[in-house]
Amino acid sequence: MALGPKIWFDEVNARGGVHGAKIRHVVLDDGYKVLDTVQRTRELVQRPDLLALIGFAGTANIAELLNQNVLQQAGVALIAPYTGGEPLRQPFNPWIFHIRASYADETEHMVEHLLTLGMDRIGVVYQNDGFGESGLAGVKAALAKRKLSLVSSASYERNTDQVDQAVRTMRSADVRAIIMVAVNKPAASFAKGYRAAGGGAQLFNISVVNPAELVQLAGQQAVHGLGISQVVPYPYSQQLPVVREYQTLLRKHSPGAEINYTSFEEFLGAKVLVEALQRAGPAPTRAKVIQALESLQNLDLGGVTFSYSPTQRVGSRLVEVTVLSRDGKLLK
Repeated sequence: MALGPKIWFDEVNARGGVHGAKIRHVVLDDGYKVLDTVQRTRELVQRPDLLALIGFAGTANIAELLNQNVLQQAGVALIAPYTGGEPLRQPFNPWIFHIRASYADETEHMVEHLLTLGMDRIGVVYQNDGFGESGLAGVKAALAKRKLSLVSSASYERNTDQVDQAVRTMRSADVRAIIMVAVNKPAASFAKGYRAAGGGAQLFNISVVNPAELVQLAGQQAVHGLGISQVVPYPYSQQLPVVREYQTLLRKHSPGAEINYTSFEEFLGAKVLVEALQRAGPAPTRAKVIQALESLQNLDLGGVTFSYSPTQRVGSRLVEVTVLSRDGKLLK
C-alpha cells in the first residue's frame, strides 16, 4: 500500500515536484488496530505542513476516524482508502475520496457472476467487524434483489486466522459457492482448511487479498480456482498506458518489487492526489486540495477514469473478476 504512492511521488519529485515543491510521504504503522489508527492520524493532522492523507486500511478503522470527527476537525481529505465499506460512503461525508468501487458493488458483481454459472446456493465467510459486515450486507442485498436468500454464513474474529468453526459451518452447509469477506491470512486459512475437509464449493474473495500471499500461505492446490473480485484494471498486462507507466516506475524506483493490485491501486490514488495538488496552485492548503479534488471530472489517467464533484466522492465503480490458475497465477 505504501509502495504504490511512493513510486509516483518519487517520480514527481525527480521531475521537480509540484510547483517546485517536493512531496514528502510520511508512513506510520497502525497495526490494523482501530485505536492506533485514530492516534496515528491525530499525530499526523497536527502537523501544519500536512496537506492530505492517502491509503489507509480498514473499514472499522476509518469509520472510527469519522465517528470521532478526526478528519472533519482537521479539515483534511483522505484519498484512496483501501476499503469498499459502505459506512464510509453512506451517509455522504465530504472528507473521503474513494478510488475503488464499494463492497456492495463487488458483491453485486460476484452474485451476478455466480448466478450466471447456475450457482444460486451461496454462503458467506466474513470478518466480524465493519469490513466483514459490509460485505455480508452486500451479498444479502444482491440476493434479495433477485428474490433469493443466503444459505449460510460464518464469521471469524478480526486479527486472527482461527477459522475452524467457519470451516465446519460451511462444510456442513449445502452450498455451491462461498464468498469470503476476508483478509489474506484468514482467507488462506479458510481455503486450506475447507479443501482439506473435503469442501468442494467454488470459492470467491473480495478484492482486498494479495493472490501471491494466498498461494504462499495456503498452497496452490487449496486456492486453485479461487475467484477474486478486482476494482482497478489488471496490472500484469501492458494494454493500458497507466499500467505500462506503473510497471516502468516500479522497476525504476523499487527494483525487484512485484507487480500487484494493491500497489497499483494506491499508485492510481497518488496520481489523483498529485493532480489535485497541481490544481491547488503554488500555495496549497488542505481546503484548496479538497476543492481541487472536487474539480476532477472524467480524469483519464491513461485508460482508467475517475470523476469527483462537491456531491460525489466515489471516483470509479469498476469491478472485474479474476481467477487463480493451477500454477498460482492470477488470470483475468
